[in-house]
Amino acid sequence: MAAGLARRATRLLAMLTAALAFASAASAHTADISSSRIAPEGEERYRLEVGFLATDIERMFADNKPGADVDLTEPGVIERMMGEFIRSRVDLRNEGGDKCSSAVVSVGADPINPRDSKVVLRMDCSGVEGQIFYDPFRLLEAQGRRAKHLVGMGEPIDESRLTEAQRAGAEPAPGQVMIFPGDAPIDLSKPLLSPWELAPKFFAAGVEHIVTGYDHLCFLIAVMLWATRVLPVVKLVTAFTISHSVTLSLAALQLVDLPSHWVEVAVAASIIYVALENFFTSKVDGRWRDTFAFGFLHGFAFASGLVEIGVPQRAIVPALASFNIGVEAGQIGVVLAFMPLLLLIDRIFSSGVRSPRLVRVLSAVIACFGAYWLAERVLGAG
Repeated sequence: MAAGLARRATRLLAMLTAALAFASAASAHTADISSSRIAPEGEERYRLEVGFLATDIERMFADNKPGADVDLTEPGVIERMMGEFIRSRVDLRNEGGDKCSSAVVSVGADPINPRDSKVVLRMDCSGVEGQIFYDPFRLLEAQGRRAKHLVGMGEPIDESRLTEAQRAGAEPAPGQVMIFPGDAPIDLSKPLLSPWELAPKFFAAGVEHIVTGYDHLCFLIAVMLWATRVLPVVKLVTAFTISHSVTLSLAALQLVDLPSHWVEVAVAASIIYVALENFFTSKVDGRWRDTFAFGFLHGFAFASGLVEIGVPQRAIVPALASFNIGVEAGQIGVVLAFMPLLLLIDRIFSSGVRSPRLVRVLSAVIACFGAYWLAERVLGAG
């Protein structure tokens, strides 16, 4: 009876682990992030630059398929469509909903971020009365439920060049704010968030990045599978935290730059390694060395998520710190959810002893998904 229950518990947990990995097998880190910079050009006119990952615009284009009579091979057609796609989804308007007129100036690659595309719009608000608000929420709706939009105000400027009124918050100053679906439109007459006011946004992004980073979660679960005591898990998590915090910081500060695609390949390989290791040893006391070594790789992968959001130049320290703390909070949450479940299964089905069958089945599932991600990323890198 007990053996039958144990087998059913093993199958159930294996299915849950497979579902976790399969939830995003094709893309472990979908950015769903866009950005914009609003620069006043005098006489109630503004330049609006909207940037986004090229892969995201391909996905969003599904909402705006061209007609059958459109020849996509004609020069400039795709660029015009992209420009119109963005122009129709971002507005400068007053509180009553009257919109500023807009026109597409240019569409093309972002010279600063080669993986990004940029659409430049010119907005004329001379015919619109009242205070002007920035409304990008139709663009966020097209991006999906995980959408984020990083907004910068004014031309990029050094902190030293701010006026006293801008420092005091009496006048709008160049700055950045991250907005999500459901946030209020941005009042262009008010200063954007201060660096430390941005911290909660980056904390939330860090939590989301680890909770939806299914490859990172598989890695953590694999190294915990033989653990039956708290101390080894604390060592595993602490070692992982130390090493990935180092490379996350170095990459986010642009002190070290590795090809992100090959970092993701290495992350997939690390998942296979720790999963297969479970077949050859049940000792966990020394496995903190695995998490410490591979944590450096995972830190570069975490950094790709932060860099894609955009690290505000006036808020590098709070953005980096809060994003990293968010990653840790999500990671600890996963450990606190998974370890009690393993211990409960031990108590109910195997008299408090970890079942080798359970560990091997779950390790095999994780190794298979690691192999899938490895093959996909190697082929994608080619």
